[in-house]
Amino acid sequence: MINRYLKWSQKEYSLKQRLLALIPAGLLFVILLPGGLIILSGYLDRWLALPALDMGDFNALLVMLLIPGGFGLALWSIQSQLSIGHGTPLPMMATQKLIITKPFNYCRNPMALGTILGYLGIAICSESLAAVGLVILFSAILLAYIKKYEEEEMAMRFGDEYIAYRKSTPFLIPRFG
Repeated sequence: MINRYLKWSQKEYSLKQRLLALIPAGLLFVILLPGGLIILSGYLDRWLALPALDMGDFNALLVMLLIPGGFGLALWSIQSQLSIGHGTPLPMMATQKLIITKPFNYCRNPMALGTILGYLGIAICSESLAAVGLVILFSAILLAYIKKYEEEEMAMRFGDEYIAYRKSTPFLIPRFG
């Protein structure tokens, strides 16, 4: 699998090609997955007889912070990958340059963090305990994948520069300052 990533990363693509490739990924992550999360969690909540996740006004506050903040961070990360890294989040159009500037200097995986926070906001908005559980499960799988495959591939592609970056920058929980 790592060899496939390395092969893919050696080809450069134009900005137009990269933007076009992001359209189906955007549809998946912005429409299909959130919709699937809401539909599946509704069935799970009923099947497991779970109570609604209703924390009153706190729900609304969390939703207003998590959805725009999370997806905003994810979009900022993608924009950096397009403009600075000359790539995309898609493995077949990987960045050509290691990005160590904002937002990647706060943590190594700001796109994953943003996506997790955004989906958590959607789960809270739907008042579904099952949705929160699914987001946690999805997050654990995503982070394990990043740790096992992406970090190894990044070390092979960018060598000592990435290893130094990995040592100085947190994996997921941002460090400011």
